[in-house]
Amino acid sequence: MKKRFYILGSNIYTQSARVNINSCPRFKNKIMNVKISLFFIITFLIFFSCKSTDEIIEDEANCTGDYSTENVLTNINEEIYNDDESVKSYSRYSWTSDGIDRILSGNGIPNHEVGTFPNVDNPNTITEQNFNKRFTLCPEIITESGLEIVGPALVIAYALNSVKFDPATAGRCNDAGECSLAQGQGNWNIEALGHDTFNFGDDMNHAHVQPNGTYHYHGMPELLIDFLGDNKGMTIVGWASDGFPVYARYGFSDPNDPSSSIKSIKPSYRLKTEPDSNRPMVLNSLIGGPGQGTTNPNTPISMGAFTQDYEYVDGLGDLDRCNGRYGVTPEFPDGIYYYVVTDDFPFFTRCLKGDV
Repeated sequence: MKKRFYILGSNIYTQSARVNINSCPRFKNKIMNVKISLFFIITFLIFFSCKSTDEIIEDEANCTGDYSTENVLTNINEEIYNDDESVKSYSRYSWTSDGIDRILSGNGIPNHEVGTFPNVDNPNTITEQNFNKRFTLCPEIITESGLEIVGPALVIAYALNSVKFDPATAGRCNDAGECSLAQGQGNWNIEALGHDTFNFGDDMNHAHVQPNGTYHYHGMPELLIDFLGDNKGMTIVGWASDGFPVYARYGFSDPNDPSSSIKSIKPSYRLKTEPDSNRPMVLNSLIGGPGQGTTNPNTPISMGAFTQDYEYVDGLGDLDRCNGRYGVTPEFPDGIYYYVVTDDFPFFTRCLKGDV
């Protein structure tokens, strides 16, 4: 039967005896040499294993396309109590990175003052959400015309405080002027902003609350910009789902010159001079949402109430069809494509140029 040896301190144990290696100098030296060799072998393996892992992560993080957003706002972790009467809860959000993606974890609670919710035109209460989203660190333009984002399946962008941007509404009208502000039927898409015909109960941040309690922005997040502390310069306020940054209101007058003056960025949309064929001109009834059942036979529907009332004119303003442009920014001195929240229609992009 083979004997098994165990080394513990300066003693060697067999199944039947213990030998003190201090009493055997030659044997002691051999044992010490074995220990030293094992130490260097283990150290070598650990070192090169760690080095190999780091090299893999670094290779995966390298962007091969035109743009990289690595190391930009990837170390944010905030917990702020919002004592607004309509909130009374903590705003929690973090932005981190794993070297491949930007990672958002947040509860969708705003970190600033909001309007009164519920209200007459918006009967919903702000509640915590559970947002866990990933955005590529290496965004790429895949279509110059932009991919239109419709429906609730994909959120178009998130603000830095984890509140989502959701510029469109579920409101619709049919040709007869029968309208609903919630899950409406018909071809005419009701806008939340830019008119007085329909009221979605939005607040000073051009935001309101969905039936599931999600507070979200339809336009300029005024008090978020104040919170970020730079309401006169280029302010990054969030990230689009395709990984490109979102700025609010201002940009360089020359998009490629960071020494040029700051200006209010203008979109390239305008109201049509004539309404489209079959457009309802009078609101006859609200059959869903706040005010449902109300009959308003003499209420005109102003131009600008429907998405279809606007047209894009290339070069009219500073931005493209997706309310974005190429240029340098404080965070991206070498230039990047970015979206802009504007004071006028479309207020926020309705399409994305990158891969989602």
